[in-house]
Amino acid sequence: MGLVPTLALASGSLSWPRIDRMQQIILAINAGSSSIKFQAFAERAGDLERRVVGLLEGICSQPRLIIRNGAGETLAEQIFAPETIASVEAAQEIVGDWLEGPSGSAAMGGPLIAIGHRVVHGGADFAGPVRIDDRVLARITALTPLAPLHQPKNLAPILAWQRRRPDLAQIACFDTAFHRGHGDLADRFAIPDALYREGVRRYGFHGLSYEYIAQLLPDLAPAVAQGRIIVAHLGNGCSLCALKVGRSIDSTMSFTALDGIPMGTRPGAIDPGVVLYLMREKGMDAASIEHFLYHQCGLKGLSGISNDVRVLEASSDPMARLALDHFVYRITKGIGALAAVLGGLDALVFTAGIGENAADVRRRIVDSSGWLGLAIDETANKARQFDISARLEGPRVLMIPTDEELMIARHTLRILATV
Repeated sequence: MGLVPTLALASGSLSWPRIDRMQQIILAINAGSSSIKFQAFAERAGDLERRVVGLLEGICSQPRLIIRNGAGETLAEQIFAPETIASVEAAQEIVGDWLEGPSGSAAMGGPLIAIGHRVVHGGADFAGPVRIDDRVLARITALTPLAPLHQPKNLAPILAWQRRRPDLAQIACFDTAFHRGHGDLADRFAIPDALYREGVRRYGFHGLSYEYIAQLLPDLAPAVAQGRIIVAHLGNGCSLCALKVGRSIDSTMSFTALDGIPMGTRPGAIDPGVVLYLMREKGMDAASIEHFLYHQCGLKGLSGISNDVRVLEASSDPMARLALDHFVYRITKGIGALAAVLGGLDALVFTAGIGENAADVRRRIVDSSGWLGLAIDETANKARQFDISARLEGPRVLMIPTDEELMIARHTLRILATV
C-alpha cells in the first residue's frame, strides 16, 4: 500500500462538475496472470483517499479474495473452489459484484466515476495514459504478441467493465510509458534500422512502479533524489531501472517482459541461440517456446521446485540454493551494468514483493555490490526500515514499498481533468 495514505495533486489541476466532489470514486485495477489487485480512491480537496484495497489471488488454482478498507480493517474474505474462478474474466465478475453491491458501495462511500487499468505494453504508440475507446482498445489488443502473458489479462477487466458499466470512463496506464524518454543508444538493438522503425526496440516495463518511487524520493530522500539511482523491482516479475534526475534512462527489460534479470518463471536475458536450439534440436514451435520461456524457466525452472523465494529459502534442496544464488548473481551483475551507465551510484532502492519482504535476498545483493560503496545495516534490514544503509557516507540503500494502484489513480484523475 505504499508509505503514504494519500497523494497530493497540484492545486487547480482538476476541473470536475460539482457532483458531490468529496465523494467521487476512482477504481484502479492491476490485473496479473493469476491475480487481480484493485483499490478504490476518493478525491477530496486535492488528495487521493484510499477507501478499498482488494486482492483476488490464486486464479485457476486456489482463488482467495480479501478486501480491506483504507484503515486496514477486513471487509470481506473468501476462498473459492478452483473451478469457480478459472479465469481473470471470472475473477473480475466477482470483484465487480462486490464493488457494486451493498458492502462495496458503503465502503467506497460514493459513486464510481472512472476506472484506471494497468496495461503492461504500450508499444511505440503510447507514451502516457489515455482514455480507452474502440481505437485505443484495438491498438492495445494488437500489442498482445509483445506481452502474451500479461496483455490478455490486462484487457479482460477492461472488456468486463465495458459490458457491466459502459457509462464509466476507462483509462489505460502503460507500464512502458515511464521509459519512453530513453536515449537512442539505450533504446536500440544492434539490428537493421527498418526493424527499429517497425517497433522492434527496447521498451522497459514496471514503469508505474518506478514512476511511483521516483515521485516519492524527493520527499523521502531529498539528498539523493536527483542523483544516480538504481531501483530493483523484484517480484514474480523482476527488473532494474536506472534513474537520473528522477527520469528513467535505462532498464534491464526490453522488447518484451522476458529480458533482463531472472524472474519467478521467466529466464531473463538468454542467448537467442538457445531459442534456435530448441527449435532445431527439440522440435519446439513458437507456441511451445513461448510457453517454456514465460512459464517454465526462472527460479521455478532452475530449482525444479518453486518460483516462490520463501519456499526456496526454506528448502534444503541444493537446486533451491543454486536458483537463489543465480538470482542474486544476475541482479548484482545488472546493478553493475546500470551503475556504469549512470557513471556511479547514489542510492539502491528495493521494491515489490521480494524486494520489500525478502531481507536475506536484499542483504546478499548489497553484500555482492559492496564494491560500489553499498553496505547494509542488518538490524534495519530485518526490521524492514526505509533506510537500511550501514554507512552514513556513500550510496544509500533504501527499501520503499511500491504502489502501482495509487499511480494508476493519479493518472486517471489527470486524464479526466482534460476531458
